[in-house]
Parts: sequence; C-alpha cells; structure tokens
Amino acid sequence: MTTIVAFHAHPDDEALLTGGTLARAAADGHRVVLVVATICMQGADAARRAELEASAKVLGVERVVHLGYAGSGHGAILYPDPPGWVRFVRASTDEAAARLVAILREEKASVLLSYDRNGGYGHRDHVKVHEVGKRAAELAGDVRLLEATIPRDVVARLVRIVRLARIPFRYDVDALLRAYSARSEITHAFDVRRFARQKQAAIAAHSSQVKGNGRLAPLMRVVTRLPAPLFGLVFNREWYVDATPRGSGS
Repeated sequence: MTTIVAFHAHPDDEALLTGGTLARAAADGHRVVLVVATICMQGADAARRAELEASAKVLGVERVVHLGYAGSGHGAILYPDPPGWVRFVRASTDEAAARLVAILREEKASVLLSYDRNGGYGHRDHVKVHEVGKRAAELAGDVRLLEATIPRDVVARLVRIVRLARIPFRYDVDALLRAYSARSEITHAFDVRRFARQKQAAIAAHSSQVKGNGRLAPLMRVVTRLPAPLFGLVFNREWYVDATPRGSGS
C-alpha cells in the first residue's frame, strides 16, 4: 500500500477530474491525501471548505490540506490580491512547490497527481498546478507524477452530447477541443465505473457550484441527477499522463 497525494486547483476539481481514481485507490487500501491550492477568490471560505471536506469523505480521502493561496479567476481580468493572500497564479512556483514537497515528504507519498501541461482546459490556476506539480516532483526526487487529463476525442464526444441535450455551455468550444491531451500522450486509463456513485456524490457535495451561476453549473446539475448506472457509463474512465521526472518515481 502507498500514499497518493492529489493536487488540485479548486474545490470540485478533485471530484470532476480524479474522483473515481481517488475512490478506487482508497478502496484498494491506499492512503489518499487531497491538496488544493485555493479555496475561493478571497482566500478562505468556510462553506466551500465544508463542501470540499464532504466530497473528500465520500471519496475516502484521509486528509485535506489547503496550500494557502487565493483563487485567480478565469478571464481577461486578473484582480488584485485580496488582503493577506496571494493569488495562486502570482505565487512563486518554487515557493508553492516547496509547500507541496513538505506535504509529500511528511506523508512519505509515492504518487503525486497533478494536471497536464495545458492545465486541462487552460484555466490559469490549472496551468499553475501543472507547473507547481512538475517542480515539486523534481524537488522531491522520489515520487511518480501522473497528470490528470482527458483525451481530446472524448472531449469532442462530450461536447456533442452537451449540444444535443441543449445544456447551456459557456465555453469556447474550439479552444476546448485543442485543450487537454492527445490520445497518444496518455499513459494510464483507469476503469472507475464501480465508483460512479461516489464520484457523482462527490460532485453533488459541492452544492454552491452545482446550484450557482458558474459556467459549469448547468452541466453539473445534469450529471448529478443522472441515474448512477448511466453516470457510470458516461464517466467510466479517468486518464493520466506519466510525467515522472527522469530518474524519479518507482
């Protein structure tokens, strides 16, 4: 058995991108630790932290850590840092990586989950997670780095389903289809169908996002209402790129 540290940008990312993987790892007896870079745009938010803890409990996560940054937002405007906080995208990559390495070493972690080089769909905090995760793996020197992603052909299929279902979708589709990873880059595809109920419940735990006005909210409302077997059929795989620095990992 080993310890897996999953590093994410915001609460709800852990459920959307890696929920099945985390639940599967926990069920297999591994220790799962969840690290989020940010909780909200203002730095700390008790409600969103509670939602994150609820999601983590559903997935079998044993420890949740906030790395200590404020969210950076997504869009043309990068707002000033809130009082007492630094927006994650403005943080020193080495400083943030050192914070993450301290957790990896404390936990004696063997695996670090992060994001692909595109930061998934390109959110500035997601790109920063990629940069910090990569640097942390280099500094730790003895951890396997798996970067969460989605094959672009799967993204295209999901976009078609969303359009056919007439679900509001406020994303630049052309940019989205260039994001994430090419199928040829992906090294690991985990079957997580058995953990569909947990992944779905973990997404639903983020009620402020499901019921809110965010770009992803309409889709989150739909997926949390799907019958579990159908949810498992649609979201039956989670994908990763092995980006372990040369000479590191196991």
